Amino acid sequence: MLKADRTARILAHLTEAGSADVHELAGLLAVSSATVRRDLQELHDQGLLHRTRGGAVTGAVNLELPLRHKHGTRQAEKRRIALAADRLVPDGSVVGLTGGTTTSELARVLADRGGITIVTNAVNIAADLIVRPDIRLVVVGGIARTTSYELVGPAADRMLAQYHLDIAFIGVDGLTPQEGCTTHDEMEAQTDRAFLRSSARSVVLADSSKIGRVTFARICPLSEVHDLVTDAGATEAEDEAIAACGVGVLRV
Repeated sequence: MLKADRTARILAHLTEAGSADVHELAGLLAVSSATVRRDLQELHDQGLLHRTRGGAVTGAVNLELPLRHKHGTRQAEKRRIALAADRLVPDGSVVGLTGGTTTSELARVLADRGGITIVTNAVNIAADLIVRPDIRLVVVGGIARTTSYELVGPAADRMLAQYHLDIAFIGVDGLTPQEGCTTHDEMEAQTDRAFLRSSARSVVLADSSKIGRVTFARICPLSEVHDLVTDAGATEAEDEAIAACGVGVLRV
């Protein structure tokens, strides 16, 4: 297993479990305890976890992982979500895409279609699409967030206000019926709201690990979301509570 894959799995495991010991991680990754210790120390030095005697803890509630460490986690679920979301996009549409691993997966699916306009504030999505001649690409400018590769802030919001989007897909870090859609950064939440205001149809893409979580900054209440595309990992009760807010829930 490559080092980048190991560190992504370590961080994903810690985010879900809160803590882990060296022997547990060694078994999970099928590597030696010495390898795990080196990986944990490097992640500790980067401020991504807190090293403890015999293991590690997240060191924070709802840790925001940099996008490079999220890649590869729940990849099968994200691919299914992206394929289902693609079916919501009519030919010739103007599509808004915020940053995130699931929206990035959708961008790759849409790129194979062509004939649409994509408006995005995610520089990684823009880099993937700029070489696609059948896609009309509009990149929204702003202040760069290094964790999500997004351009956010007042400049992005003003630019989005000049456009009409047929459909906007946003990624979230948390979603509950009570608190709605949330993310880790206040400016990112504000730019996400600008995408929603400019769009005729608003769709949230979120794997089931985001359902039931609340993070720092509120994007919008669920009453402002038309659809949620998620995987089958959410409980039936969670789906029903979200649907009761007027959201169409598509499980894949």
